[in-house]
Amino acid sequence: MAEEGLRERKKRQARQHIAETAAGLFLERGFDAVTMAEIAAAADVSVNTVYNYFPAKEDLFLERTRRSTTRLSRMVRERGVGEPAAEAVLRGLGAAVNAGAPELGLVGGYGRFARVVDASPTLKAALAHLRRESVADLEATLRAEQETAPDAATTDDPARAARLPGLVAGQLDWVHSTLLESISRDMVAGHPPAHVARDAADLLVQMRGLLSDAVLGYAPRTEPDSA
Repeated sequence: MAEEGLRERKKRQARQHIAETAAGLFLERGFDAVTMAEIAAAADVSVNTVYNYFPAKEDLFLERTRRSTTRLSRMVRERGVGEPAAEAVLRGLGAAVNAGAPELGLVGGYGRFARVVDASPTLKAALAHLRRESVADLEATLRAEQETAPDAATTDDPARAARLPGLVAGQLDWVHSTLLESISRDMVAGHPPAHVARDAADLLVQMRGLLSDAVLGYAPRTEPDSA
């Protein structure tokens, strides 16, 4: 991997500084009460600089959340030989819960973040959009794998096979979003992260029991090509 140059490092540090400054203002005053001009003043940069890094105010608040849109696809792509897609996602989410992963909200202070989101229709709409992006990304990953490994379809009916990536992606999104919503509610209620993680792990087990064998067995990873 190429070493980060001075220019790139300065840009990354400036972006991080602006995002962290904005996060502090949002948590203190609420998302809708803070303007881009106030963020620029607090970060000691121009308003144009803020917009250069973040075209919309919600991009500032959801800077880290946006990275989660490819989480499920990464779990699928990185699974081992013989492991079905859903099993990879359940295993990956379970490991993240057990590790108390901050990206799932299992960290002190996350309740404040969740309350800011709940108070802002703009942020809730932005999160809904990110969820749709996540489902679309996962469906595209599953569809690409099905095209290269036709046996993954588990059906000889072309029309049914064509629907499978979207249907399985929807089921796995249900698991993911239900898990995140449960964690968010518990953190807002003030429960300790360790307690929330235990409940989240149990919820994953319960949701797994509700998934059909067709979903759980869909698209096992085939042996890699020797070529």
